[in-house]
Amino acid sequence: MGIGGLDREAHVAEGTGAAAPRTLAEALRARGDEGLAALLRARPDLLNPVPNDLTQLATRAGTRGSVVRALERLDRFALQTAEALAVAPDPAPYPVLLALLTGDEGDPAIEAALPGAVALLREQALVWGEDDRLRLVRTARELLSPSPQHPSPTGLGPTVAEATSGMSPGRVQEIIGAAGLPATHDPVSAVAALTGLFTDRARMGALLDGAPPEALAVLDRLVWGPPYGEVTANPAPPVRWLRDRGLLLPVSARTMVLPREVALHLRGGRAHRAPEPVAPEVAVLREHRPQVVDGAAAGQAHTALATVEELLKSWDKGGPQVLRAGGLSVRDLRRTAAALDVTEQVAAFWLELCHGAGLLASDGEADERYAPTPAYDDWLDLPPAERWARLVTPWLASTRTSGLVGGQDAKGRALSALGPDLDRAAAPEVRHRVLGLLATLPPGAAADPETLFARLRWERPLRGAGPAAENTGSGSGPSLPDDLRSRLARWALAEAELLGLTGRGALSAPARALLNLPLAEAASPADEGGGVEESVAAERAATLLAPLLPEAVDHVLLQADLTAVAPGPLRRPLADALAVLADVESKGGATVYRFTPGSVRRALDSGLTASDLHDFLTAHSRTPVPQPLAYLVDDVARRHGHLRVGAASAYVRCDDDTVLGEILADRRSAALGLRRLAPTVLAAQADPAALLDGLRAMGYAPAAESAEGDVLVTRADAYRTPARTAPVPVPDGPPAPDATLLHAAVKAIRAGDRAATAVRREPSAPTPAGSLPRTSSAETLATVQAAAMTGSAVWIGYVNADGAASQRVIAPVRVEGGFVTGYDHTADEMRTYPLHRITGVAELADG
Repeated sequence: MGIGGLDREAHVAEGTGAAAPRTLAEALRARGDEGLAALLRARPDLLNPVPNDLTQLATRAGTRGSVVRALERLDRFALQTAEALAVAPDPAPYPVLLALLTGDEGDPAIEAALPGAVALLREQALVWGEDDRLRLVRTARELLSPSPQHPSPTGLGPTVAEATSGMSPGRVQEIIGAAGLPATHDPVSAVAALTGLFTDRARMGALLDGAPPEALAVLDRLVWGPPYGEVTANPAPPVRWLRDRGLLLPVSARTMVLPREVALHLRGGRAHRAPEPVAPEVAVLREHRPQVVDGAAAGQAHTALATVEELLKSWDKGGPQVLRAGGLSVRDLRRTAAALDVTEQVAAFWLELCHGAGLLASDGEADERYAPTPAYDDWLDLPPAERWARLVTPWLASTRTSGLVGGQDAKGRALSALGPDLDRAAAPEVRHRVLGLLATLPPGAAADPETLFARLRWERPLRGAGPAAENTGSGSGPSLPDDLRSRLARWALAEAELLGLTGRGALSAPARALLNLPLAEAASPADEGGGVEESVAAERAATLLAPLLPEAVDHVLLQADLTAVAPGPLRRPLADALAVLADVESKGGATVYRFTPGSVRRALDSGLTASDLHDFLTAHSRTPVPQPLAYLVDDVARRHGHLRVGAASAYVRCDDDTVLGEILADRRSAALGLRRLAPTVLAAQADPAALLDGLRAMGYAPAAESAEGDVLVTRADAYRTPARTAPVPVPDGPPAPDATLLHAAVKAIRAGDRAATAVRREPSAPTPAGSLPRTSSAETLATVQAAAMTGSAVWIGYVNADGAASQRVIAPVRVEGGFVTGYDHTADEMRTYPLHRITGVAELADG
């Protein structure tokens, strides 16, 4: 397809010989419906609300906010094309634009890529006009044109005409005289003569051949920008030579500028030092067998599930308090990182992952704390692969950015985990694009991060920094910029590895399924990606991951050193029961649990008896129960409940008064404020919970009892927040419209445009432009009745119940009961209007 293929198809469809468009609205009017739909799809902000007609659409497409958003979504070469148009004459023929990008030497790659770039700019209504009169939208030209406040990424300065606009006529005549040009009768022709000299390659070359070498060195320093330089009140001879001939023009008393025409001559006609017509390739860093990648990714996925479960289980009784400003304190984040044996940054990622998946939230109480949500219990009941899918699917769409934790916001306030101000709207797009670029590599290939980041910068050069922040070079130096988009890409790579979407840096098969991408070894058409709903894609990914995860086991290996080894992930009931009876000592491929007096007492506090514990160990151990473990259970059970603690403030009672005597004599009990009330009862100033903890710290095994004297059973019931919904991602602008909305919007805009551009028959009395037609009630009734009988359309002014006035073109069908019913060409549907709300009516011109 040639340059501006969509527009050109529209011209052909509407007939040849049509006049060239004079405005952007006329250019849009010449498009076909597909061309309008493409514009609205690329720039969805133009749809809110749906424009009334094409003139309003063109006006909205030229607003500053909309143009800035469109420029930010251009790739580097399309942006360079727009920048070249901003420094070209307005309008610019296509050959002039091509010459600005290729220079005198030409470039086949640019020549091949430029038609597509122009077509893209034209499709997005940033450029309009035929190839012989290409025009950049005025707002885009203002944003991209060089100025002292906002230097152009091209490094070019103002034209000769712009730089001499405030110069005296006598000074202009001196310059053209020094440049060897004849004097003219006015400043306009003098500036034109100087411009003609600077744009004439032969004459310009002859002028520079006579320049001192030092003057050429000055030009070399300014040629690629910035074009401004400071001079003293008495400049050096080389600078004076350049100034006298207009090769440097004064901006102020101490500042000189290199005119654009001179810079283009010195550059060989190129607007950019290094145009980038082709996207940089993502290089392969290393290659692995796909099976190795999937296995490594599955191992990471298993670790992710275990980490999330460990984190939330540690907060089963209620987690840390919520800061007054929201979020988790630095101290609590540090404790969480130590408990998980990870860095604080990684701990923040796991917290944000749980929060984004709806598994963790604040409880909303007066003393607000974090705790798992009821959805966490449902999540635990799912198979491991489905649990993984429930984590990674929200992560892909989440705008929460854990990498910002530890930094500061714009006001200098610290950003905390789970706190506000962590949303970055660009995060989902960057994650999807990073994984999408990994998918372009051969299966099992890991990408070179530097080339991956270079590709991302080429695709969205303005998303990290505005046009003024772009350097004047090629824009892809050897070091990685620290802009937000680059940091988001680095975080996305690291987080994808933590989640098991990648293994050894390469994309896994479950990740391909999650992204709706074709699998490396598609077994059937059903495996081909594209057009699959998110839930179906997550199900496919879980199906691919399930066989790669280690199978849950229902047994442990008891050892004589009071430890138990779980040879794999334990099934849910066994894991829950063993977590109460023993403490985790080490994690990895095999988890090691250690039995202690405290852990056994914890199991007894939950209501189990010694015989229950013996039966449990015998049933789930592949090895005989070691004698030391059996003795430990019996010993703790024998002492468990020997002491009873109740509420006095608190009391301790025991049938053996010698035990109470030992407690009173122990200096460690002084803080409890104990005193003997009876031979078998001690009263305490501490509350029951503190008394229990104190006696256990002294080596005893007390049991709590109720007011009736019964032993209180402490079951491992978890604390949960009220039902909470997962945080909603912050959108990066309006959502992309679907096909139904696009079709309806294009239809409505076309109908409104037909009504707005309909030719009206001149009324007997002149009507001010833009005002509603005015006729008497009798004239209105007679005109619409005549139109209903002849089947013709009329132009009406209408005021609705809210007092809003509008103009409409309707074809009346029925007039009765004070109402007129007809086809409204503006709304493109049948409508009924009260006659008393019609301000006036006028007939349309013939044809």
